[in-house]
Amino acid sequence: MQQAIAVLDSGVGGLTVIKEVMRQLPQEKVIYFGDTARSPYGPRPAEEVRAFTMQIVDYLIQYDPKMIVIACNTATAAAIKEIRTHVSIPVIGVISPGVRAAIKSTRSGVVGVIGTEGTIRSRAYEQALMSISPSIQVFSEPCPLLAPLVEKGLFGEDRTQSVVEQSLRKLIGKPIDCLILGCTHYPFLAKEISRVMGPHVAIISSADETAREISTILSDRGMLATSGQLPIHQFFCSGEPELFKQIAKDWLKEQMFIVPVVWQVPRII
Repeated sequence: MQQAIAVLDSGVGGLTVIKEVMRQLPQEKVIYFGDTARSPYGPRPAEEVRAFTMQIVDYLIQYDPKMIVIACNTATAAAIKEIRTHVSIPVIGVISPGVRAAIKSTRSGVVGVIGTEGTIRSRAYEQALMSISPSIQVFSEPCPLLAPLVEKGLFGEDRTQSVVEQSLRKLIGKPIDCLILGCTHYPFLAKEISRVMGPHVAIISSADETAREISTILSDRGMLATSGQLPIHQFFCSGEPELFKQIAKDWLKEQMFIVPVVWQVPRII
C-alpha cells in the first residue's frame, strides 16, 4: 500500500497546499484533515492550538504516513517543534517556505505579512525573515476576518472585497514590495488582496514553495512514490462535511476529476 503525505489544517486553508501537491506530485497519495469544527485557530491560545494539532497528528499517524505537513500557519508557529519530537517521520510547516519565497522576491527589503492573530502574535515570520536577512524591514498585520470568510465559502464574491479592504487598510501606502499571505486560507482571496495592494506588491503564497520542499525532502530520502498509478486521496473534516466537500471541489477543480477521493468524517472531538 502506498504511504501517504498527511496534511492538516484548521479548516479548508490547507487545500491551497493540497492543490500544489496534486499538481507538482501527481503520483503522491494525500490524506487531508481539516479541523472545520474548531476553526479558526487564530484567536485561540497557543496551548490550545498545540493540543488540537497534537490530537490530529495522533489521528493521522494510524494511517502510517511518510510525512506530515502542518498546512496552518498558526499551528506551525505553535506546535511544529513539539510535533517533530513526537513522531519519527519528517514534519514540515508553511512558514519557512513562505519566508524563502519572500526573500527571493523582495527588491527593497521591505516585506508585509498578514495572518491570523495567533500567527502575528507569535512573531514567527519576523523572526524567520530576520534570521535570513537581519536588515529586512517587516510590517505585520492580523486579519481575523478573512479566514472565516473562506470557511463559509464566500471567496470570489463581490461582498468580500470590502472586507479585504478593511483588513488591509493599515498596510496600504507602506513601502512594501511583497506581501506574505501568512495564512493558507488567504490564497482563496488572492485576487481581492492584490486588487487592494496594487500591481507593485507581489503576493507571496507559501503553497507552491511548500510543495517544492515536500518534493525535495522525499526525493533526498528516496521516498517519492514510484508506483505509476493514480493514488486514492482521503479527505477528513471534523465539522459540516457538505460545505467542506463543496469548497474542496470548487478550489481543486480539475485535480478532483482525475483522481479518486474518499470523504470521511472522523469522530475525534
